[in-house]
Amino acid sequence: MTYKQEFIRFLADCGVLKFGTFTLKSGRVAPYFLNAGEYKTGAQLRQLGKFYADCIHENGLQADVLFGPAYKGIPLSVSASIALYEKFGQDVGYCFDRKEVKDHGEGGMFVGAPLADGTKVVIIEDVMTSGKALKEVLPKLRGAAKVDITGMVITVDRMEKALGSEKSAVMQAYEEEGVKVCSIVNVLDIIAALDDGVIPGKEHVPAMRAYLAQYGAEEAAQ
Repeated sequence: MTYKQEFIRFLADCGVLKFGTFTLKSGRVAPYFLNAGEYKTGAQLRQLGKFYADCIHENGLQADVLFGPAYKGIPLSVSASIALYEKFGQDVGYCFDRKEVKDHGEGGMFVGAPLADGTKVVIIEDVMTSGKALKEVLPKLRGAAKVDITGMVITVDRMEKALGSEKSAVMQAYEEEGVKVCSIVNVLDIIAALDDGVIPGKEHVPAMRAYLAQYGAEEAAQ
């Protein structure tokens, strides 16, 4: 199997990649869903971190801190930071936000490695659908310090139009916010894996293609 096929099988084996009918945060009703909350063991997180580390390394993203938005992004950023050290000898910090600002003890919005002017930050997330989550987290990061957001790494690029745009959320993130978004795989890779029998569920391909026809950005056209 190719690297992408291995990752897609890993997603399916962990129960993260699911097929059916799902209402997304964007309000769209999709025939597939990715739930990072299904990662439940140390072995799974260790393997996932390696995929993230490879993506960071292969795309040349520079990082002092990996930021994982609460809540699902927290274990993702931790696993990726460990893997970067184990695989490439890069000792980077990790950081995550609180849902509410803490007004006692050390206080503040963030936990983990401190953010300062010039800190190179890579955001670690599971998927990007409409770009809504990124728009929510950028003001928090930029409000903490004049950080340098060098990129964002996601497991799957759904290749969907951003809200109110014909462009994908990934493309819009770069054009509007200057954030380069790198994905380990995209939805077309998943469809190909289904077609090729890498994972079971070929019967869901028509629904996935129909969904892309309705919500897919230009780069998703086949």
